[in-house]
Parts: sequence; C-alpha cells; structure tokens
Amino acid sequence: MKVSVCMATYNGAEYINEQIYSILKQLSYQDELIISDDGSTDNTIDIIKNIHDNRISLFKNCKKKGVAHNFENALSHATGDYIFLADQDDIWIDNKLSVIIKELENVDCVLHNAYLIDKDGNLLGNDLFSIYKTRPGYFKNLFRNTYVGCCMAIRKELLKYILPIPDKISMHDMWIALIAEKKGTTKILPDKLIQYRRHGNNASTTSKKSNFSFYFQLKYRLTMFYNTLIRN
Repeated sequence: MKVSVCMATYNGAEYINEQIYSILKQLSYQDELIISDDGSTDNTIDIIKNIHDNRISLFKNCKKKGVAHNFENALSHATGDYIFLADQDDIWIDNKLSVIIKELENVDCVLHNAYLIDKDGNLLGNDLFSIYKTRPGYFKNLFRNTYVGCCMAIRKELLKYILPIPDKISMHDMWIALIAEKKGTTKILPDKLIQYRRHGNNASTTSKKSNFSFYFQLKYRLTMFYNTLIRN
C-alpha cells in the first residue's frame, strides 16, 4: 500500500525542516510527500528544495488562496492508497505511520490525539482531545467541529467525495470530517501521535472562542450541511 502525506505550507520556514524529516524517516521508498505552497514570501521554498529526496513533490497553489484550498491542491496530486494530512510546524511521533496504517485497513478515516507543544518545542502538559472535547458523529461535529486536520488520515476512496472542496468552505478539516462521517467509517484513537505546535501564527485556533457572529456561524454550518448533502 502506498502512502501519500499531503502538507500545506505558507511562510513556514521556522519549523518546516524538522517536520519534513520527522515524516520522511517513516516513509518507504514508494511513498510520497506532497507539498502545496500558498505563495510563501520567506525561504520556505528554498528549505524544501534543499532537501534532496525524490519522495518530495512541491506544487504551487494556483487556485483560490487559503488553507482549505491549499490542502485541496495537495490532495489533488496524491496517488497513494492511504492519505495523511500534515501541517508545516508540527512533529510526527516515530510510530505514527505504522499505527494509523493498521487502523486504515478497516476504516475510511482515522483521527488521533496529539501532544501540545509551545513554539520552542516544550510540552505544555495537555493534549488536543481534552481541549477539543473530541467526539464522533456527523451532527455533533457540524455543530462544533472536533476533528483537527493534522491528526487525520483517510483511505483514497473518500477523495471522490472530498474533492473539489466547495469555494465557500474555509475549514478543510471540518469538511473532510463531515464527509467521512457521512460517506464512510471513522475511528478515533486516543494515541498521541504528533507534537502539535501552538504559536501565534497557527492556521488553526485550537478551539479558541470564535470571533465570528452567531449569524455567520449558523450560515457557515448550513453551507456545510447543504454541500455535504448534495455531494455524491
């Protein structure tokens, strides 16, 4: 079975080198690391190109900007049987790949827990599931999403429902989670398989209270519901 790891990057120079190597050491020679960059203005691209590994494929996101469509671009190039999502600033635990692959033999989507670390890599003494109050279920996660993309992996069969990501969807992890809950089978693992870095530039807010109005949040969830309903 071939593995595709899909990473979205944007101005990630500070941490991306460590993350890439934490992934590559778990991949076999036939696996691939697909990286989509959203127009970085720092030296992120140079760092990636200086890692001379044939398993890395780098693509520019020429579609709609933003994290969801940056991941969409990466996913559209994936050729593996099992597809993992990865952020640019985390660190994979050494047994992540082997643990998740075993689970994907029986389900379509796996979500695992994570250690929390600060910007300097120090453990924060908490875990992602305890913050998110993670639970399965389509309507539960439509009301309040508890799936975090960098902790998710899917079978390739789900891609036909996931892609393309609708233009009005800005949260790729919520979209993928709802598709998986509706169209496939999911499993939530308590295993902490990455170090999830929390710092000021995170694309994810890690369950902080939303600044959006109630009306906006309701409209967004109705948009999610409608699009997952019509996706065949």
